Amino acid sequence: MYFVYVLKSLRDGNFYIGSTHDLKKRLREHNEGISKSTMYRRPFELMYFEGCVNIKYAMHKKKYLKTTYGHRYIRNRPKNYLENL
Repeated sequence: MYFVYVLKSLRDGNFYIGSTHDLKKRLREHNEGISKSTMYRRPFELMYFEGCVNIKYAMHKKKYLKTTYGHRYIRNRPKNYLENL
């Protein structure tokens, strides 16, 4: 199973959207600064994730979440999931 996830940087408040097959490991890598693309924006909290049956659908969903409509989708999640945006 593959996952598409959204992290919120507690430093700058912006989102990072990614995909992986091991969500716990990837979140740890982001927060420990192992990932070069996010090392200066940590710490992160997991805001949203979705399981996908194959990598093709995961890449499609990731691409969608990076669009304006995808950002709206993320921000319109119920407030108990996404507080203080």
